[in-house]
Amino acid sequence: MTPLVMAFFKAPRPGTVKTRLGREIGHEQATALYRRMGEEQLARIPDEMRTEVHYAPRGAKPDMTEWLGQRHYRAQTGGDLGQRMSHAFLAGFRRGYRPMLAIGADCPDLDEACLREAVGLLATHEVVIGPASDGGYYLIGLRAPAPSLFTGINWSTSTVLAETLRRAAEQRLSVALLRERLDIDDLPTLQRYLDSRREPLTGT
Repeated sequence: MTPLVMAFFKAPRPGTVKTRLGREIGHEQATALYRRMGEEQLARIPDEMRTEVHYAPRGAKPDMTEWLGQRHYRAQTGGDLGQRMSHAFLAGFRRGYRPMLAIGADCPDLDEACLREAVGLLATHEVVIGPASDGGYYLIGLRAPAPSLFTGINWSTSTVLAETLRRAAEQRLSVALLRERLDIDDLPTLQRYLDSRREPLTGT
């Protein structure tokens, strides 16, 4: 079956994306960086995988097409991030896709090899997770619905990964972990990434 990669992106509007970073470097520059990271992330998805851009807020499709061109778009549906992700996974499974991966635009080290590794691990595990350095995750993949992984999670905190792993253990789901990578959310993590990169990631 064809693997599905769902890219959860926000409309690139200053003051609504990378807000912590925006308070430190300016919202216009932070938004430009977000746009650059999103473009690079989509370019790294292997051709053999189907890509869908799941966008927020609803009604922002014109912003998305202006930014990313003609792609497969779906509006995020639900309340918090967990509800939106759970809904997207359930809808994708109903449409016959498996395995399925969800990613964002915050991890510029997430490349083709990592995505292929994640799909490969789902042949022998029910869940695959890419831990982020801030205690969250930059990727989650499933080979069957697991809505319990997305309920009751304190999103945007340093406990997201631990809470998700605890819920997986409670449901006796087998989990494979990818290597930890940086999520760029503020100036210190941006600087750490730039220090490790030969070419600057400026977004300008």
